[in-house]
Amino acid sequence: MHDIIDTAVAAGDFKTLAAAVTAAGLISTLKGAGPFTVFAPTDAAFAKLPAGTVESLVSPENKDKLTAILTYHVVAGKVMAADVLGMDGKHAKTVNGADLAISTQHGVTLNGTVHVVKTDIECTNGVIHVIDAVLIPA
Repeated sequence: MHDIIDTAVAAGDFKTLAAAVTAAGLISTLKGAGPFTVFAPTDAAFAKLPAGTVESLVSPENKDKLTAILTYHVVAGKVMAADVLGMDGKHAKTVNGADLAISTQHGVTLNGTVHVVKTDIECTNGVIHVIDAVLIPA
């Protein structure tokens, strides 16, 4: 078993996320002790953003904005899929301080539009849940 970063890189579907985490300087944090719960957008999820968005976000002048977006995908602690089933209508506090709205009516949905498509990828320092879109804080 590997840490969150090594697990995501090995999966092969998170190249954009890995590049963004590197640009934001968050590699050492997500390789740290944790535990963390990461809602990880795939490369296809990043591709849904308007053209040029990712390139703009990974530029040095937008590091703070990129960090805010990435930390909005992380919850402190290890939250497994079974833990979420009783959380319909509740909120989870992210590392950036903002809340994610949770719905379990039709699968697990975050903020009403982002679907969790794969759950419980266990890592040495937490868990990854794969999502189909990038979460953007309000």
